[in-house]
Amino acid sequence: MSTHPTLLSAENSLLVIIDLQTQLSAAMPEFDAELMIANVSSLLDAANILNIPILLTEQYPKGLGATDIAIAEKLPETTRVFDKTGFSCCAANGFSKALENSGRKQIILAGQEAHVCVLQTALELVHIGYQVYIVEDAVCSRKKDHKFYALQRLQQQNITITNYESVLFEWLRDANHPDFKSISGLLR
Repeated sequence: MSTHPTLLSAENSLLVIIDLQTQLSAAMPEFDAELMIANVSSLLDAANILNIPILLTEQYPKGLGATDIAIAEKLPETTRVFDKTGFSCCAANGFSKALENSGRKQIILAGQEAHVCVLQTALELVHIGYQVYIVEDAVCSRKKDHKFYALQRLQQQNITITNYESVLFEWLRDANHPDFKSISGLLR
């Protein structure tokens, strides 16, 4: 059966968690940060179940600290972590090579801030030939307007804006999938 080329495939997906550091999250609106962490946690759980590779970045960890413990605890040992000072993840040493080596072309982005690091990463990834998906309920910015206009700009650049439930169900594709019960249990 032929499917639409922008439907996510677990076999072709790679999840990138951008700068989910405690100190940075503390600057976000509390509800938005909590929702982002919860939805990223669900994405991580599903990625772990389905063996979807995960890359993680930390923006200037010396100043902004390490990844939030709730996220760090869910990372498989195989997760590559990239320190960066550039805003795009592509500026992190080894990041682009890790993407290339994965052989995956569908890149799912989650993290913060939507209008800075997520936006710059997405634009650069599309420019070099990847399909990019922004999980709108797994990204945030300090100001709601900044997130809103970032998502609007990204959509104008043919970047797919989605939500975490859509990602999970696209990865599954069918209620008969052997991991359907485990993954549908991640929905809130």
